[in-house]
Amino acid sequence: MSKQLSIVIPLLNEEESLEELHQWILRVLEQTDITYDIWFIDDGSTDNSWDVVSTLSRKHNNTNAIKFLTNYGKSQALHAGFAAVNGEVVITMDADLQDSPEEIPALYQMITEQGFDLVSGWKKKRYDSVIAKNLPSKLFNWAARKTSGLTLHDFNCGLKAYRREVVKNVDVHGEMHRYIPVLAANAGFKNITEKIVVHQARKYGSTKFGYERFINGFLDLITIGFLSKYGKRPMHLFGSLGIVMFLIGFVIAGYVGISKLYRLYNDLPYNLVTDNPWFFIALTVMLLGTLFFIAGFLGELILRSGNQSGRYFIEEKLDH
Repeated sequence: MSKQLSIVIPLLNEEESLEELHQWILRVLEQTDITYDIWFIDDGSTDNSWDVVSTLSRKHNNTNAIKFLTNYGKSQALHAGFAAVNGEVVITMDADLQDSPEEIPALYQMITEQGFDLVSGWKKKRYDSVIAKNLPSKLFNWAARKTSGLTLHDFNCGLKAYRREVVKNVDVHGEMHRYIPVLAANAGFKNITEKIVVHQARKYGSTKFGYERFINGFLDLITIGFLSKYGKRPMHLFGSLGIVMFLIGFVIAGYVGISKLYRLYNDLPYNLVTDNPWFFIALTVMLLGTLFFIAGFLGELILRSGNQSGRYFIEEKLDH
C-alpha cells in the first residue's frame, strides 16, 4: 500500500548507529500523523550491519531492507531504494547519525504544502574536518553552481526530500549521487530549493570516503556538464567538432596544393608536398575530424541501445 512518506537510508559498515537512528526516526514520526516506511540499503557491509537492519525489519512492519552482494557505491544504493519505494514523498539521509531525523517533518511539508519538487539540505555549520572535507566541499559546490545554474549551497548533502515522480524519473548511476539536484533539473524538475539543516559530528566509526572522492567528484562534474547539454544528442557536439576540424584540415591541404600549383605554373622552385610540414598537419586534423564524427555516431548508437541493467546485484530483500 502506498505511504505518504518513504525514507531511504544507504549504509556501509554502520552497525553501531543503525538501531539508534531507527529509534530516533520512529520517535520523530510517531508525533505526526504521516504514514511512512523506512528502507535500509546495505551497500555490501562487511560488519554486522545487515544483522542489525534485518532484525529491525522483522520487528517493525514499516521497516524494509535490501542487501547488495558487494559494495557497489552510494549511487547504486540510492537507485535500488528509489526503485523500491512507493511513498508520495521520499526522503534520503545518511546512516551515520550526522543527519538529524528532526528535520524530516519540515522537509515533508516543504514538498507537500509548498509544492517543491526537490528540497536539498544545506549543512551551513559543519562538524567535519576543515581541510579534508569542508574546503573541498565548498570548491565542489562552487563549481557545481557555475556549471549547472542551480544556486544551491550544498549539492552533496545526504539529507534531501523529493516528490515521488522525481526519484522515479531520475537515473542515479556511477557516482552521480553528488549531483542529484542537477540530474533532476535536467529531467525537467525545476522547482528545486534548499533548507538549512542541522549537521552533527560523527558519533561512531569513521568516514567511508577517501581522498579519491575529490578526483571522482570533479570528473563527475565534467560528466554532468556534458550530459546536461549533449547527453541526449552527442552527435551535436562530436559531429560539430568533427566537421570544423575536417574543414580546417581541408583548407590547409588546399593551401598546400594551390601553393605548389602556383609555383609550378610560374616556374618557381618547389618542394614535394610530402616535404611540407603543413601537409601532415592538414592530414592529422582531417583524420581527427573524421574520428570525432565517428564518435558522434557511436554515441548516438550507444544512447539508443544502452542498457543500465546489471549495475548491481541484490543478495536479499526484506519487504513488508
